[in-house]
Amino acid sequence: MVLFLLPLLADSADNDPLQDFCVGNLAASPSLNGFPCKSASSVTSDDFFYDGLSKEGNTNNTVGAVVTPANVLAFPGLNTQGISMNRVDFAPGGVNPPHSHPRSTESGIVIKGKLLVGFVATDNKFYSKVLTRGQMFVIPRGLVHFQQNVGKGKALAFTAFNSQLPGAVVLPKTIFAANPSIPEEVLTKSFKVEADVIKSIRSKLSS
Repeated sequence: MVLFLLPLLADSADNDPLQDFCVGNLAASPSLNGFPCKSASSVTSDDFFYDGLSKEGNTNNTVGAVVTPANVLAFPGLNTQGISMNRVDFAPGGVNPPHSHPRSTESGIVIKGKLLVGFVATDNKFYSKVLTRGQMFVIPRGLVHFQQNVGKGKALAFTAFNSQLPGAVVLPKTIFAANPSIPEEVLTKSFKVEADVIKSIRSKLSS
């Protein structure tokens, strides 16, 4: 029984590193545990530091929010370490649309402003709370969630993941802007709407 469970436990999160570090060589193809390592002789101090989250993101878009990732693709020093972060900036009223992270649990902290944070469990129950500066949240792995700025000014949150590349399935784009497209009949029957509604949503998401 123990031998049977070991493979299941090994698949529960990113694989553990087998050396002190493995700065990712992003020019190579990723494998099970991440990207191949840069040669040790080419690794420098700069590989372990990243300032990308220090800059405010541009929220001048249709949702009024922007995510700045610090995953292995942006910060190769995270390769094989099983962690990553995001910076999320919000204009007043901005929304980080409903989405999920298939490979990671998410925790976060509000740095500035007032955010409504919510997620939906697999029994379709909705959990939510309005958070202010210094308050934290956790989103269980794979569950659909969102954040909305419900304050009068800008808002800022930092989020952390137990994966170097948690992935993001953004529901509006996934459902209505997939390439190739999900068949229209599937969407009209699933959402119980006419084809014109589906076409209208698709046209807005593609623009």
